[in-house]
Amino acid sequence: MSLPPALYIVPTPIGNLGDMSPRAVETLQSVSLIACEDTRHSGRLFSHFGISTRTTSVHDHNERARAQWIIEKLSQGEAVALVSDAGTPLISDPGYHLVSQVREAGFAVIPLPGPCAAITALSASGLPSDRFSFEGFLPAKDKGRTDKLTALREDPRTLIFYESPHRILQTLEAIVAVLGADRPMVMARELTKTFETFLSGTAAEVLEKVKSDDNQQKGEMVLMCHGFVAEETEEAIPAKAMETLSLLATELPLKKAAAMAAQIHDLKKNALYKAGLDAGL
Repeated sequence: MSLPPALYIVPTPIGNLGDMSPRAVETLQSVSLIACEDTRHSGRLFSHFGISTRTTSVHDHNERARAQWIIEKLSQGEAVALVSDAGTPLISDPGYHLVSQVREAGFAVIPLPGPCAAITALSASGLPSDRFSFEGFLPAKDKGRTDKLTALREDPRTLIFYESPHRILQTLEAIVAVLGADRPMVMARELTKTFETFLSGTAAEVLEKVKSDDNQQKGEMVLMCHGFVAEETEEAIPAKAMETLSLLATELPLKKAAAMAAQIHDLKKNALYKAGLDAGL
């Protein structure tokens, strides 16, 4: 199958080879050239799937220069695929400059859906997933790491980070120090692989679990922290609302009475329920 000239963004498995899609295999077999983050690493994957397409390296150090060469290939009618070592290209991997320049040159960029460690981890974390912020790797130096976490401390979205084994303890310690020991979080490790693990609890609890088990300090990790939740300030319950609550509570269980009174007076039912308990209703 011949493909029209375009840059195809092709995700590859993050661990389990069974996650390689038939479309990804067909695309990589059909393009004229595959741009790889590491040709040797990708070569093992290609050998497994019988992909013999010629390859070239595109990584952080040569991406800008290689982009123009790839654009020339596109202008000659060739189709080119981009892969990273694992997962979806550009997500904490090279490719941004290449994609930008290809689009500016007027060529199509066609993405294929596929594996992504951040999304895979989030989907099973039990943390809020309606709003989240992917932050990639935190800075390696202590000050940079602390400054970054400080800037994110009051972000209400679920925060997602990647981390490597040799920095995991320092990063967890920084999360405890900056975001707080009680911040709910989940650490996903070795996703889709044999020793896939999810550790959940407060930041302090996750740190202690990782400290006490050397195995939890190995492999590829995704850290997810619950977004900031402002403390609710107690507001005085209006007298009329308390009167309504008192009347309803004579005939109904307090929880149901609080829910009805809250609806009548446009208040929070939990606040009314607490006020009812405090009042001995």
